[in-house]
Amino acid sequence: MIRSTTAVKALAIMGAVSVALVGCSSTSTPSASTSASSTSTKKADPAAACKPGTPSTDALKIGTMLPLTGSLAYLGPPAIAGAGLALDDINKAGGVLGKDASISTATDSGDSSDLTVSTAAAAKLKAAKVSVVLGAESSSVTLNVIDQITSSCTIEISPANTASSLSGYSSYYYRTAPPDSVQGSALGQLVVNDGHAKVAFLVFNDSYGTGLRDSTQKAIEAAGGSVVYGGTGKSQEFPPGQTTFSTEVTAALATKPDAIVILAFDETKSIVPELVAQNYDLKDTYMSDGNTADYSKDFEAGTLNGGQGTIPGAQPNDDLKKRLSAWYKSNNGKTLADYSYAAESYDAITLTALAAEAGKGTDAPTIQSKMAAVSGADGGTKCTSYADCKTLLDAGKDIQYTGPSGIGPFNTNNDPSSAYIGIYKYDKNNKPVYQSSIQGDVK
Repeated sequence: MIRSTTAVKALAIMGAVSVALVGCSSTSTPSASTSASSTSTKKADPAAACKPGTPSTDALKIGTMLPLTGSLAYLGPPAIAGAGLALDDINKAGGVLGKDASISTATDSGDSSDLTVSTAAAAKLKAAKVSVVLGAESSSVTLNVIDQITSSCTIEISPANTASSLSGYSSYYYRTAPPDSVQGSALGQLVVNDGHAKVAFLVFNDSYGTGLRDSTQKAIEAAGGSVVYGGTGKSQEFPPGQTTFSTEVTAALATKPDAIVILAFDETKSIVPELVAQNYDLKDTYMSDGNTADYSKDFEAGTLNGGQGTIPGAQPNDDLKKRLSAWYKSNNGKTLADYSYAAESYDAITLTALAAEAGKGTDAPTIQSKMAAVSGADGGTKCTSYADCKTLLDAGKDIQYTGPSGIGPFNTNNDPSSAYIGIYKYDKNNKPVYQSSIQGDVK
């Protein structure tokens, strides 16, 4: 089901065309006991040997693995700001078990083009003996390190992972962003409801790209549209890091699509000029969270005008934006230019701190045992801040933390049970402008 926060033309239902915005439960989405690479082979939980012991009352130590370099580096600052602001709010409210929590180790996740960066980061975080790791933002990076992190009985919680293959991957893995099945359904619905029937994909061969492509294609086809290039099983993906796209663009345009969906990261900066060179009208271009970014300094004004993109997560309200910006300026001396996944990072840190409070322990097994409960999986009194939720916990109450990301309680796969997908449209300066949000349920 979908619930629109703003009535916009782009999401108007055209005739009988309708796609339910729900998470897919087909074989493309592994269950809690399913391998990330196979839906028929049972995979052991990397954290199966982790058992609760005597709760620790040491100060809560958190590590981060966020993109400081690479094609996703623009997503690092908002996640850093969200985590830092949450930590300040936690400590102003008395900390966790009466002690200040800290981000004791910050590491660079890099991106999927060089996985040695994240492998080294995971080793550093393991040596630091943090209870919780915030990150990574790239699904491919997380798939590279999740066994390494969670098998050491450390919680990994991502503010941005969307690959469906991560659903239920480990009992010690959580995310505050929805799986691709939700974003793909929203993106496919947006494309078809704009009147497009023949769609081409320009997608890189990355677990994020192909997973989101599959979900988007399913939604397009369910609504009566067709995929004419770059579809599932066509072997027309390009490798991450590719810099020239004349062949791919020529082949895609030869199929005469009336819309193109670009699923890539930094490669987008090379794809768009090639589309322009081959006279494609970019107002019929669609992107996703991996590349719905500010291109005001990359392309000539008006290049992307009218193009659209989706980003999972609720749009931070003005007050939160001001607080995030002030925190980042004060702590990093720079202006915060993007807010993608800042709210999800804020909530990830807050949820883990509340779980520690609820379990009366700052060790990972104790926190893990209370993560679902403080998110409201078993009901409880709704509360919107760490301070208010902590007051309820201190009074012996069950809680449901409802933070700025707007996600629902964790489900049995440790995914949000519901989440928002933001719709953005590019202005004449090649900047994405928020239009609306639709809320989808994860099944």
